[in-house]
Amino acid sequence: MIKTILCFGFLIIAMILLVPFGLAAGFLYLLGLRKPMRHFIYFLAKMWALSIIKISRSKITVKGSENIPKKGSVCFISNHCGYFDIILLLAYCGRPFGFIAKKELIFVPFLNIWIHLLNGLFIDRTNIRKAIGTIKEGVKRIKAGGGMIIFPEGHRSKGRGLLPFHPGSLKLATMADAPIIPVAIEGSYGIFEKNMRVESVPVKIAFLEPVNTADLPPGDRKQALCDKIYSVISEELADGNEREE
Repeated sequence: MIKTILCFGFLIIAMILLVPFGLAAGFLYLLGLRKPMRHFIYFLAKMWALSIIKISRSKITVKGSENIPKKGSVCFISNHCGYFDIILLLAYCGRPFGFIAKKELIFVPFLNIWIHLLNGLFIDRTNIRKAIGTIKEGVKRIKAGGGMIIFPEGHRSKGRGLLPFHPGSLKLATMADAPIIPVAIEGSYGIFEKNMRVESVPVKIAFLEPVNTADLPPGDRKQALCDKIYSVISEELADGNEREE
């Protein structure tokens, strides 16, 4: 219980205390210092994330970091185990990225600011027109040389294994026509949600070999990409389980 209090206490307090620095960097970003401020904001978020992981005392194993392009457009497609997935990716991705967040998070104080500062977007899935506009904005940011992450399962798997992907959720990846890095996360559900307290558990993150959308067959490219990414992530998770046995 003490570890849980420390972890979430630090998570909230640090997020609040770092907001002025993030806002100042965001202001300088708007004034034209885009690249250095984008990296500074990511650095703040990375230090915040690494500190939370250290407090949890979870053992993190990272594989395939060399597959992540250091600069330029990229789209990460990952399975979604638990709440800690974004924290893990902030800590170990090694470059700035944005993500699509559900619209309800725009009403969460301080968290909404950080999602915006990290180049995240809020999506209203109940309004098709607005949702398409959000996806187009994400595509624009990727094509401008940024990175975005997609969780195509639609919601957290909560320890139930890899859930089916929603092909429509990959529209951003196919429209952006950028290198795609599949990501396999294993064990993050056990950090908190499994027992509703912070636990020290082993977690594995694998950044897999890039998938080029140009290599996909013509026709239903979203479904082809969905099948391809699902296959490589599923194989990585299965291989990880076999190694443990």
